[in-house]
Amino acid sequence: MSLTISRRSAVAGGLAAALAATLAACGKGSDSSSTSSAASGSSDSAVKGITVDGDVTTITVGATPNPHVEMLQWIQDNLAADAGLKLDIVEITDYQTPNSSLADGSLAANFYQTPNFLKQQEEEKGYDFEAIADVHIEPMGIYSAKYASLSEIPEGGQIVLNNDPANTARGLKLLEQAGLIKLDGSVELASDLDVTDNPKNLTFTTVDGAQVARAMEDADAAVINGNYALEAGLKPNEDALELEKAEGSPYVNQLVVRTEDKDNEALKKLANLMSDDAFRTWIKEKWTDGSVLPAF
Repeated sequence: MSLTISRRSAVAGGLAAALAATLAACGKGSDSSSTSSAASGSSDSAVKGITVDGDVTTITVGATPNPHVEMLQWIQDNLAADAGLKLDIVEITDYQTPNSSLADGSLAANFYQTPNFLKQQEEEKGYDFEAIADVHIEPMGIYSAKYASLSEIPEGGQIVLNNDPANTARGLKLLEQAGLIKLDGSVELASDLDVTDNPKNLTFTTVDGAQVARAMEDADAAVINGNYALEAGLKPNEDALELEKAEGSPYVNQLVVRTEDKDNEALKKLANLMSDDAFRTWIKEKWTDGSVLPAF
């Protein structure tokens, strides 16, 4: 598995080294636990990925890059200390490792996924997770390095989409919103096999989500997740030929934990911070182009 992982804040000593090694190996389980306990809920000492040092509880959170890591870093820099928390932020560039690492205990929480992706992952891999905060929306967009409008996409044009089933379906729905195709409405998680009308005879190629923006150069258009568009230097409100409608979007990015830990006090504190008024204000001021919108 190809991925890049970096640490924004480290847990002391051997735990940091063990966790880094675990994540670099794409999640092969660390059983490290804390040496102190919290007052109520599931105790912090019983939650993998959480440690306690005096009055400070450190939560290890995995996240994909911009804007997720940047958001967590803002929480760490501006709100965490007053809540008695410290965030050990693990940056992960693929869409599979954050969940496998949450399942094996390398992380206490992750922040990167939408409800449809979470459902698909739970059904496919048997995870038992729960979202404890709805945080923001990143509208998915259709982009092209060759054309300035959807009408210019040629007959037989090649469209690149994210290859995980949930995001492939989401991308196809955006192509339908744009009027390029029609889908079988009875199918919840559509694939290219569920395209019922394709006036331009478009062809569809799927690649890893992190590679879609790069693959756009060799295709006629690409359907790119908001975080990957930002990483590629794209401005959704300016560069997208079609953008998801944010209002009423079912694609909210969520803070996700293991179901057994959903009542843990430290994790509940983090969820509250990620719904804080100051955080909402910062999101609006940071992404004035509307590419990232608060969902709370």
